[in-house]
Amino acid sequence: MPADERSSPGVEVATLLSTGTIEVEGRMPWSSNGTFLVTVSGASGEVAAIYKPARAERPLWDFPGGLYRREVAAYELAAAIGWELVPVTVEVDETAPFGSGSLQLFVDADFEQHYFTLLEGDDHRRSLRRMAAFDVIANNADRKSGHCLVDRAGHVWGIDHGLCFHADTKLRTVIWDFAGEKLDDEDLEDLRAVDPEALDRRLARLLRPGERAALRLRVADLASRGRFPYPTTSHPYPWPLV
Repeated sequence: MPADERSSPGVEVATLLSTGTIEVEGRMPWSSNGTFLVTVSGASGEVAAIYKPARAERPLWDFPGGLYRREVAAYELAAAIGWELVPVTVEVDETAPFGSGSLQLFVDADFEQHYFTLLEGDDHRRSLRRMAAFDVIANNADRKSGHCLVDRAGHVWGIDHGLCFHADTKLRTVIWDFAGEKLDDEDLEDLRAVDPEALDRRLARLLRPGERAALRLRVADLASRGRFPYPTTSHPYPWPLV
């Protein structure tokens, strides 16, 4: 369940990201859109973050501009459910170095690891199952294996959520290993506890009305079925897979 937001470390990090000074360190390689490693400094300290400005996005025919808002919405959705899956992500305005965009806490990960390697053992299976459930409700159209990171403490994080929350079914993911299985009881309880009106208000500035309505339906449907779905589209996998 969601932690007390007044004392959550995530709130402190979000405040630093939202109010700190952003210094661009360089562009991240192999990203389809402009993605930058930055340092954010403020009164409470200094952190590394990933900055995705709107002006560096490539136009897509099926998603509107402003993909960075979906990055923020993914964090807000996970936080609303109480799932620590998405690194703290905030929206920054035109005063940022390259204008408005998203700013996400950088994950100091073992980049040799990804979904396919993490699945080989049992240590991370619980987290990966939760990630699969999250992708179903977020309607993630691009869950590549490399979008699952494990940090130095062994915590699994999901990144790159710019292609989520479409009103039409677009689930494309490498995580189909749990199809047909029952959700874990704790995750099912968390989904059933989601307040749809509160969630809608939380995402109102980030997603369109139709997208928020579709999200509410997906949450309710998965909570009702209690099982991971099977693929329902002709292209259920992203490319490349990693």
